[in-house]
Amino acid sequence: MGTPSEADLETVAAQLGRMPRGTRAIAHRCPCGNPDVVETSPRLDDGTPFPTLFYLTCPHATAACSRLESAGVMRDMQDRLSTDPELALAYRKATEDYLARRTAIEDVPEIANVAAGGMPERVKCLHVHLGHALAVGRGVNPFGDEVRDAVEPWWIDGPCVRLKKDE
Repeated sequence: MGTPSEADLETVAAQLGRMPRGTRAIAHRCPCGNPDVVETSPRLDDGTPFPTLFYLTCPHATAACSRLESAGVMRDMQDRLSTDPELALAYRKATEDYLARRTAIEDVPEIANVAAGGMPERVKCLHVHLGHALAVGRGVNPFGDEVRDAVEPWWIDGPCVRLKKDE
């Protein structure tokens, strides 16, 4: 992970269509070189608790996740979660990883046991799971790894945004 440069923040703003909030670091870079996941402070500058530690920013990746959600992938994952004890254990461990990483940055009591993406009982946001998997690597978040396998290579058509000075 690296501290975001001004160009990184400009790229993320272009990806999101707004200035990013609470960006601490670039948690992962797309093979095209752009940031695609940022690490966000657990408490924003205005004091608001922010539970989403890893925020997926690449429009290509977010669109791919949205297509999976629309296709019912979350429902299938949820069904498997309720019938596969090993998967449920791995998902609980992913939740513990997520919470431990966030707490190591800052302990925010208001969100102490609140993960993201429905963890650990539900699967509700594939964007969160992909962001987590990209930021920390394979083998930590089973659903993040599945989403990653399903959406790669989202970058195939080139960078999602180009800053004018890059053209």
